[in-house]
Amino acid sequence: MAKQRTIATLDSLLLPLKALSDENRLRALLALRKQELCQCQVVELLQLAPSTVSKHLSILKQAGLVESRKVGRWIHFRAVEGNMAFECQLANLMAEYSKTTEQALADSKRLREILRVDPERLCESQRCCR
Repeated sequence: MAKQRTIATLDSLLLPLKALSDENRLRALLALRKQELCQCQVVELLQLAPSTVSKHLSILKQAGLVESRKVGRWIHFRAVEGNMAFECQLANLMAEYSKTTEQALADSKRLREILRVDPERLCESQRCCR
């Protein structure tokens, strides 16, 4: 019996690219590649309204780039690890970007500061999880 080959559709290739065409979504995904983050931590990193960040994360999720899980009133996001050649190449490109751009380096530094803050206190200060 011949092994069935999965053929990617054009949409399955374009959806992640469209999702990453926005700088804030790219920044969020770079942060989520390193660790799982609560939505309020992503809000703090991007310095955008919670509703805007929610929309960005939703687009990344629809593109299959992130997944989420709900824990109490918090929603945690993490990057999906891909096994397709396209996704690996995309991950390598993102890793290179994160080492060479001022924004990515600043985000990395800011994220270390954010991770030192208790997520519950962070969410309360943003009033996004009530």
